[in-house]
Amino acid sequence: MAGLSVHTRFGYGVGHVLNDLCSAMWFTYLLIYFHHVLLFNNSLSGVVLLIGQVADALATPFVGQEADRTDDLPFCTRYGRRKTWHLLGTACVICAFPFIFLGCLGCNYSHDWAQVIYYAPFVVIFQFGWAATQISHLALIPSITQDPHDRTELNAVRYGFTVMSNITVYIVTWLVLGLDTTSSSSGVGPEDGAKFRFYQVAVLYMGTRLFCNLTQAYVPIYLQDSLHMPEESVAYIPLVMYIAGFLMTTVMRSLNKFIGRKASFILGSIIGGSACIAVWFGTGNLYKKYILYVVASLLGAGGSIMLITSLSITADLIGPNVESGAFVYGAMSFTDKLSNGVAIMLIQNLNPCTAPLRNCCPMCSSYYRDVLFYCCGGASLLSLLAILTLLPIKIGDRRKGKESGDSIREHSGTSDGVGGPEVSTSSCPNSRMSTVACIGPSVSTMAAAGVGPGLSICSGDGTGKLPETAEQSGSEEYTAVPQGLRARVTSASDDDDDGVDVLP
Repeated sequence: MAGLSVHTRFGYGVGHVLNDLCSAMWFTYLLIYFHHVLLFNNSLSGVVLLIGQVADALATPFVGQEADRTDDLPFCTRYGRRKTWHLLGTACVICAFPFIFLGCLGCNYSHDWAQVIYYAPFVVIFQFGWAATQISHLALIPSITQDPHDRTELNAVRYGFTVMSNITVYIVTWLVLGLDTTSSSSGVGPEDGAKFRFYQVAVLYMGTRLFCNLTQAYVPIYLQDSLHMPEESVAYIPLVMYIAGFLMTTVMRSLNKFIGRKASFILGSIIGGSACIAVWFGTGNLYKKYILYVVASLLGAGGSIMLITSLSITADLIGPNVESGAFVYGAMSFTDKLSNGVAIMLIQNLNPCTAPLRNCCPMCSSYYRDVLFYCCGGASLLSLLAILTLLPIKIGDRRKGKESGDSIREHSGTSDGVGGPEVSTSSCPNSRMSTVACIGPSVSTMAAAGVGPGLSICSGDGTGKLPETAEQSGSEEYTAVPQGLRARVTSASDDDDDGVDVLP
């Protein structure tokens, strides 16, 4: 299979940049903005973020379901349902996000809860738009390519642009803060196995997102409240993290190819967990001047490996079933957003410091260090345990042979009496019976018969039965199929039919 063009890689990469810029601001600076700038207490700061995460969690499965529907609206038909939702989400983000960091217009001196009510609609609209853009953008990967290595590359390109977006935010923040010299620094059977492996992958994805988002959210506060570093540190330490993450994206395709997805993910979780352990033991000037940069690099590199590989594993789970790709990503993101919102809300409420300013009590100095160790380290451990449960399983496996043939006949609801499925044939006009056998468990069987994906088989003997070699062959691999194509197995009544038609 030919590799993806540079135009395709670049076009896909920039499609999520706005979301990435907003996400960097949201997770890195929302809490510190509400707590240190607006002087909200810890609980109310957490409430604002929780509102957004709950809105995002509720929006993702809805967007996934709707983005997978076939819509007859002229605009959706012409522009594409994935890109339509992407456009809608982008518009919501552009309209709502700026108001979150503009302060409470006309109500700066109102009660904090009144200001929370003011921010809530903007947060909800922004998170809905963010979810719509994210889910539709991710769902494009299985539609663009079926090659697993190309999918890994697209995920790496996407994350590379994410890193560059975060770097942009941190550089601008560093410049802005650094220029101010006056400020102080200081009933289930074996046949249900595939259903359960969906949830295993969801736990893996959730743990990965928890690790990445919690480190992004609490490293700046850890630098200020635990290490008491200069204010510019909230820019250049996250910058180091994302530069390390960016460097890892350049080798992710090769890493996944040579050691496999699961081994790559295990490596990433070990690197991330090691960084959390280093945070626990990190004290003194030597740590702050030198070792902290190594720890930040490990956090960025580990998160990058885990995130890219988890997205690739999710794409493998979808396999050739691209029609439901957006819903799968939506369901994955539901666990991600909700878990992040709940985790941050609990962390904020458990903070022993009740005042909005730092250094309010001795316990505050170790609190955010503990958060990075227990919460982020725990998330990496959760992800590691999830991938270990997936080690004996071939993700995306589609088993073939007699079992899959039976599956086709069962789902088609009819049989020709000889063992071959009969299906409808818009492309074989002289055929009799009709029912559609979608690409899925039987793709390899068709490939073994000499028929590629996206072809319609019209048997001239009138039985509609696949050739004997196809029925006897079996494979543990699945053949990739372009979006929207179906294999149609047809019973032909005419001997003058050539037997094979290509579906448009």
